[in-house]
Amino acid sequence: MAPLVYVMAILGCGDDGATCTRERVAPASYQSAAECQAAMPVMLAQNTDLSFPVISASCERGGRFVVDNGKPTKPKAG
Repeated sequence: MAPLVYVMAILGCGDDGATCTRERVAPASYQSAAECQAAMPVMLAQNTDLSFPVISASCERGGRFVVDNGKPTKPKAG
């Protein structure tokens, strides 16, 4: 069983701050919800390039997985 970790989802929200979509997952994992929440100000400051009126974050339980925030690329022919 994989250890419990927390990941931070970066959310793009409308003006009301309630209608949000997950835009990214921060490239870090945290050992506790408190550790994740403490890192929010820095992570939010690093994600101001999103085109939304409000940028928010949410700490979520995560498991072992790979996150790729890069732009999708076309598969190579051949």
